[in-house]
Amino acid sequence: MRIALDAMGSDACPIPDVAGAVLAARAWGDTIYLVGDEPRLKTELAKHDTSSLKLEIVPAKDVIGMEDKPGIVGKSKPDSSMHVGMNLVKSGSADAFVTAGNTGAALSIATLFTLRRISGVKRPALTAILPLGNARPIVLDVGANADSKPDWLAQFALMGKLYAQASSGIAEPRVALLSNGEEEGKGNAVIHEAAALIRDLPVRFTGNIEPKDVLRGEADVVVMDGFVGNIFIKTMEAATRTMANALRDEIMASTVTKIGGALARPAFRRVQKQIDPFEVGGAPLLGVNGVVIIGHGRSNDTAIMNAIGQARRAVQGKVIESIEAGLKTYSLA
Repeated sequence: MRIALDAMGSDACPIPDVAGAVLAARAWGDTIYLVGDEPRLKTELAKHDTSSLKLEIVPAKDVIGMEDKPGIVGKSKPDSSMHVGMNLVKSGSADAFVTAGNTGAALSIATLFTLRRISGVKRPALTAILPLGNARPIVLDVGANADSKPDWLAQFALMGKLYAQASSGIAEPRVALLSNGEEEGKGNAVIHEAAALIRDLPVRFTGNIEPKDVLRGEADVVVMDGFVGNIFIKTMEAATRTMANALRDEIMASTVTKIGGALARPAFRRVQKQIDPFEVGGAPLLGVNGVVIIGHGRSNDTAIMNAIGQARRAVQGKVIESIEAGLKTYSLA
């Protein structure tokens, strides 16, 4: 497999990006194209033993930072590592593109300047995969569309189902709509109309779901509009950090709790691994005509490696082909 990696994407680029690519190349033996500033990438690669690995540098003159405005960089930085990497996928030179860079820029460049949308897709959806121990629900949209229409949510449901099948191997993923109550009458007008449309689709629709049940892993795919989804995912991240900091402070508050904390450290580490987003790595931008995986800007080398792993699963599961066929078959195009 050939994976194009935006080696200038993460906050600490290119250190974790290159290190993650090395881990991935060593784990799976794939060809990984490191796209970005050639001199910096050569310097970073020299720090690793890459003698038996398939790692190639693809030069890109421009770098897109987190402060760059998505609506501008599409035209102002045409030779960015995002443009070059996605164009490798568009031309067929790479099977997937991975970035831990500016999410808005990645969305804009993918939909307007390089890959474009899959035929029939009304709006692409940003996804996230929640690390909840043994459960890994896929939530979408988490930021691409602040105002969504009912038929867009129906498409998200079908795309989410197809991705869950491809990435998780779940034969019939449970699909739910995020709402303010699980009862059928709950939600606003958009939720009511979307639910009616989803019921007519070949998905295992379980109805409305509340956030508490999402966190219990009671759905495999959770559909929401991008405004609610972005707040939902950011609230989860903030709550996790707040709880972890509070727990750490209380453990360090006395000698007794310090001893107890030391004894419980292995358990804490196991829990941390279960809920660590870096163990997921990234999630796809669904609806664009190519596999695009977007990770967090704070990604470390493990996160980059796992994001590449997500790209591999999406390619192996033929996600793009499945979405294209599904939209045509069920008259959602």
